[in-house]
Amino acid sequence: MTQQSLDEKYMRMALRLAEKAKGRTSPNPMVGAVVVKGDKVVSRGWHKKAGEPHAEAIALKKAGALAEGATLYVTLEPCSHTGKRTPPCSPLVIQSGITRVVVAMTDPNPRVSRGGVKALSAAGIDVITGVVEAEARKLNEAYIKHIANGMPFVMLKIAQTLDGKIATARGESQWITGEKAREEAHRLRDINDAILVGINTVLKDNPSLTTRIPGGRDPVRVIVDSTLRIPLNAKVLTQKSSAKTIVATLTNAPKGKTTKLQKAGVEVLMVKAAQGRVDLRDLMKKLGKMDIMSVLVEGGAEINYSALKAGIVDKAVLFIAPMLMTGKDALCSIGGTSPVKLSRALRLRDVTSHFVGQDLMFEGYIR
Repeated sequence: MTQQSLDEKYMRMALRLAEKAKGRTSPNPMVGAVVVKGDKVVSRGWHKKAGEPHAEAIALKKAGALAEGATLYVTLEPCSHTGKRTPPCSPLVIQSGITRVVVAMTDPNPRVSRGGVKALSAAGIDVITGVVEAEARKLNEAYIKHIANGMPFVMLKIAQTLDGKIATARGESQWITGEKAREEAHRLRDINDAILVGINTVLKDNPSLTTRIPGGRDPVRVIVDSTLRIPLNAKVLTQKSSAKTIVATLTNAPKGKTTKLQKAGVEVLMVKAAQGRVDLRDLMKKLGKMDIMSVLVEGGAEINYSALKAGIVDKAVLFIAPMLMTGKDALCSIGGTSPVKLSRALRLRDVTSHFVGQDLMFEGYIR
């Protein structure tokens, strides 16, 4: 194998390690590291969650004296600054005796960007960057967006029929997709920091919005409710969860209901108004300040339309069942009004699809 092929091989190994912590590292990125000496992997490490040791520190500690003269593969540039809870990694790399460092991508964080690379190079270490960079950037797309503008990466998830329906005229929707697709939807909850629905979903379906997979993590539950219509006995307020519930509303919402919700342990978040409703862009800014890096929108037709119209959606994930609902009165997956011209329709890029059980899982980024 060529050196380039070997570098790509070991970097993909590091990326697979980093991915083990998906949904667990916010507000930090996912990072994996591999120490290689000759043609042998000496040690591995990955950052498991915020506040715990970084991937490089774990891998180098495991390697010990074997790090002398070895190559370190790391999915993100080693940091050169002291964080809130962890020391910088560049000095550790320099002290370890590592002679070559291969980096997938430089850190977009302005406090770090290329500072680690410069420190390593200044110490005489051979540094190569940009190896399997596209894959590394995709893995940390939420971190990259959050660092860039302080807002979370937003994923819109829809489960629908082939003809774009999510419920019958009477509101029946359980279950359009099969068991495997529903399990995959819970995996999406597990890897996102928060899940967002509109008040209509709470009133109609009374969901718990928890994650029901082994070892799964509950996301922060965010309810968009401009006038505080949410019942105090709703499952999102009463069902036990390791995650908190946030109700996003307006400043003119009923004060008495606000107090009752707060006494019940709910965080009531006051958000700017946009045409008399919660401004979703302002909500995203506020969630970003809470170090929420990723949000899964899993609501009904109206919140889906509102999220797209507000321009907050980065990625759409559709589970399409081999079923035809038919009928103009059945509920479409996206409400609102259609564009006047086809040229104004939203188009997706980097589209992928595969079957999950009998259903087609379709993913694409909003242009």
